[in-house]
Amino acid sequence: MKKRGFYTLILLYGIGVLYLATTTPITPHEAKYFFLDRDITSELMRFGWSIYPNFFGLRLVFILFGLLSIYLYYSFSKIYFKDNLYLSQISTLIFMLLPGILTASVLSNIAIVVIDFVLFFLIFYYTNQRYKAIFSLLILFFIHQSSIIFFIALFIFALNKKDKLLLISVSSFILSFIYLAQGIEISGRPSGHFMDIFALYASLFSPFVFIYFIYIIYRIFLREEKDMIWYISSITFIVSMILSIRQKIHITDFAPYVTISVVLMVLIYDKTLQIRLPKFQYKYKLIYKFTLATLIISILVILFNKFIFEQLENKKRHFAYKIYYPYTEVLKMKKDGKNCIKNIQHKYIEQYRFYGVESCKESKKQQCF
Repeated sequence: MKKRGFYTLILLYGIGVLYLATTTPITPHEAKYFFLDRDITSELMRFGWSIYPNFFGLRLVFILFGLLSIYLYYSFSKIYFKDNLYLSQISTLIFMLLPGILTASVLSNIAIVVIDFVLFFLIFYYTNQRYKAIFSLLILFFIHQSSIIFFIALFIFALNKKDKLLLISVSSFILSFIYLAQGIEISGRPSGHFMDIFALYASLFSPFVFIYFIYIIYRIFLREEKDMIWYISSITFIVSMILSIRQKIHITDFAPYVTISVVLMVLIYDKTLQIRLPKFQYKYKLIYKFTLATLIISILVILFNKFIFEQLENKKRHFAYKIYYPYTEVLKMKKDGKNCIKNIQHKYIEQYRFYGVESCKESKKQQCF
């Protein structure tokens, strides 16, 4: 792929991110972060809001982290593939086209921040800048409690590879998690969330990319060399699936450590292709093109989700109904000159609050909708 074409695609991706960030109404999770929480996500949202008090400002910091993640992934992939520019470009394009990466770059959430510091760590580690790598781990320790699974994966990797400096470092962080009683909460009893998290992973990657992810994790386990990326991705994925049997888990706690596996997918695909004669490569190239096409379709659905929502007769069938419903209701209110709603459903309270709408019981001007 020529550099001009590659950078043109990056530019189009950036435009798509900005478009979604400015046209997508506030989500239920964002509204709760903004009004009810006092963690790093909510503080970054308020900082962006203080600069631009609109949808774009609310997500400004996360957009910047999202765009930075593309640059960092490209930088890491060049190191990983030893300056094989074609494989670096392909892996970067697939990474940025993952539905989970696109939505994480658009909506306010900690996952995209975590991905950046994971990539910083990988870049520093693979270029033998060990103390900078450890500093990246220190930042992860403070910003993401669920990163304990990442540290456990690194511990197992360091133990198997006999990397003493990394082993001592991650052991210290794990002991700190235990001492401070931080990390992933494990509770409850078997409650059947396994299929839910499975479906979330499928939406994170897109279905066929997810199937290939499972395949490469299994294949590498059986017969390929296991590097750091495999340990991080496979252990995170397996632990999340095991926990989902017992309790409901948040996909954002695990996604940052699983999505980096795109380089593994590209590596295994390239190996599979190279060991076959050209006349036997056709079906593999066909599967690759089909999978890439489904990935692009998933991205187009996300990009044009607002148009799809407007066209649907039964709007409750739309995957982003909970995002658009309060916003469209507020637009109708303003058009009719109303300033409050008689009965606000509890799950929409923070969203309506963001738009300056409250229950008629609390409003002094009783022009109800």
